[in-house]
Amino acid sequence: MTACIHSSRTQVIEFECNQNYAKFCRSDYPDQFSCKPISKINVYTHQDYDDLWPKMKDEARSDIDQEPILSNYYLTSILSHSSMESALVNHISMKLSNSSLPSATLYDLFMGVLTEDRELVNAVKDDLRAVKERDPACISYVHCFLNFKGFLACQAHRIAHHLWLQNRKILALLIQGRVSEVLAVDIHPAAKIGRGIMLDHATGVVIGETAVVGNNVSILHNVTLGGTGKSNGDRHPKIGDGVLIGAGSCVLGNIRIGDWAKIGAGSVVLKDVPARTTAVGNPAKLIGGKMNPVKLDKVPSFTMDHKWCDYVI
Repeated sequence: MTACIHSSRTQVIEFECNQNYAKFCRSDYPDQFSCKPISKINVYTHQDYDDLWPKMKDEARSDIDQEPILSNYYLTSILSHSSMESALVNHISMKLSNSSLPSATLYDLFMGVLTEDRELVNAVKDDLRAVKERDPACISYVHCFLNFKGFLACQAHRIAHHLWLQNRKILALLIQGRVSEVLAVDIHPAAKIGRGIMLDHATGVVIGETAVVGNNVSILHNVTLGGTGKSNGDRHPKIGDGVLIGAGSCVLGNIRIGDWAKIGAGSVVLKDVPARTTAVGNPAKLIGGKMNPVKLDKVPSFTMDHKWCDYVI
């Protein structure tokens, strides 16, 4: 079994997934997703990761040259930090703190998580690159890092999820609550989220407890990955790699959205969506019909092409 899953900034190559299956196809849900040779997902080299923080510092200096009034802000947020993780933890801690939850307390907690889990740091960098590459409104990495609440909410969730897995559920739920209050994004800390994620605009995004989101997924504002009732157990959607979910969509129940699928804006999806297909409407239906749906030949989350028909009503 092969998967097209390895790329640098200038090249995408194919190789057999074998040992990478667990990483990219989420072995804890092996029956939920296709691992066929259809998904090219960005995985960056060590050099790419190492170059990102110095580049962000250069961007910060350039911004100061253009707007000297922001010099203290950039110094405190970016230039005074020796690493991206230190700057990220400081920034998120300041946003989520309040009078009874000091930023210093959150900083120590969050920094401990990132120090313990280096893969989490690389996931942060994958998310940062995803936003920069897919969102034409993102003018620089440092702009995303400081100002894009979807990016910040996703990183706060990664920390909360780490704490949840350590059975520190009270802390994880506290972080979820603060993120919901401050950033208007509500992701249960038990939800499993891959890398290279873009939450575009992000306001009103809700992701339930047993949801799974694959790698290189793009989700727009007011999207719900929810349940269909109050039953316990596995009750939320499973989203494959490279999926694009349009604004205002609801994907409900323990259903599967296959790799490279596209969900049109405003859709209500209640049944499985096959890989490489487009589902639109309320209730959602496949473009081309159930028996012979139109197959996509590009990764929707990369192209960010929300058009699903060639005519306008």
